[in-house]
Amino acid sequence: MSRSTSHDLLYGRNPVLETLRSRRREVHNLVVQQGLDPSPTVEKILAEADRQQIPFAWRSRQEMDNRVRNHQGVQLQVGPYPYVELTEILELAQTRSEPALLLILDQLQDPQNFGTLLRSAEAVGVHGVLLPVRHSVGVTPAVVNSSSGASEHLYISRVNLAQAMNGLKKQDIWMVGLEGGEQANPIAGANLSGSIALVVGSEGEGLRPLVRKTCDFLVKIPMRGKLESLNASVAGSLALYRIWEQRGFDR
Repeated sequence: MSRSTSHDLLYGRNPVLETLRSRRREVHNLVVQQGLDPSPTVEKILAEADRQQIPFAWRSRQEMDNRVRNHQGVQLQVGPYPYVELTEILELAQTRSEPALLLILDQLQDPQNFGTLLRSAEAVGVHGVLLPVRHSVGVTPAVVNSSSGASEHLYISRVNLAQAMNGLKKQDIWMVGLEGGEQANPIAGANLSGSIALVVGSEGEGLRPLVRKTCDFLVKIPMRGKLESLNASVAGSLALYRIWEQRGFDR
């Protein structure tokens, strides 16, 4: 796993709890708001911090607000996100004896969309997520928060997308691009039961030409309303559940 020397301040009860549960990051300290009303989630956070012997301190709400807002009374100082190599993602699929299921995000920019897609990916058992090295949102504290901590349980890799996609195709993993144009076929008629990498484009531009060309085929989410398209997180989540449905909801 590759790491940088930066530090992240995570916030929100579920994101903090899932980060502690995953035990994938270096954890420096936990801060809890003074006078915070007890809740099952906060109790679990304190119990997990105690098990892992993580230093924690009580702070006023004003002190915590000065660091980051919307913290729900808990903040966690941690090391950087542990990105992995692509080989680790493929090894995870092999370990589970499952056809590979990957999510490839082509220059997604919005942290909320990214976090929503990560939450859906974790829910359906995606083995790993691929991001381009540049021009894409990374796993920031805002993304961890919007994913409700799902990011901390996923394998995520930063790669040259075109090269990685071509390498995966050589391993019989089909590249399925999610598009809304005339070249795309309705997803209901696509065979998505084998080893699949779902490729989702950016919010405004969709898939870049080279990435689109590298896809084996394109699918779209049928719509009957007046809007022209769904946003990336909604369309991607629907497609992921369609893939899981074809796998029988059993893995």
